[in-house]
Amino acid sequence: MADYKRAVEEITFDDVNISDIPDGVYIGDCDVNFIYAKVEAIVQNGNITDINLLEHRHERGRSAETIPGKIVDEQRINVDAVSGATNSSTVIKKAVENAIQQKQ
Repeated sequence: MADYKRAVEEITFDDVNISDIPDGVYIGDCDVNFIYAKVEAIVQNGNITDINLLEHRHERGRSAETIPGKIVDEQRINVDAVSGATNSSTVIKKAVENAIQQKQ
């Protein structure tokens, strides 16, 4: 159990300039064993227009499933985590970053 928490704590976010991302549909994931997220991010005209949460394996992190909407609204990846679902929030955000950076 402690291993996945350490893995989440070690996740860092790059300063991604979304306006530089070419139009397209991007798939990315993040897996820390106990928590896993796979997303599809759609980029058009320098904006993330939609994020579909394709898969989310979590402990008690279902409330973090609002994170994709926050990312679209704020047009940035490192949005505030959902209280009580910080680890899942982090994993979902990293999956989005991995998608649009194509570091899979």
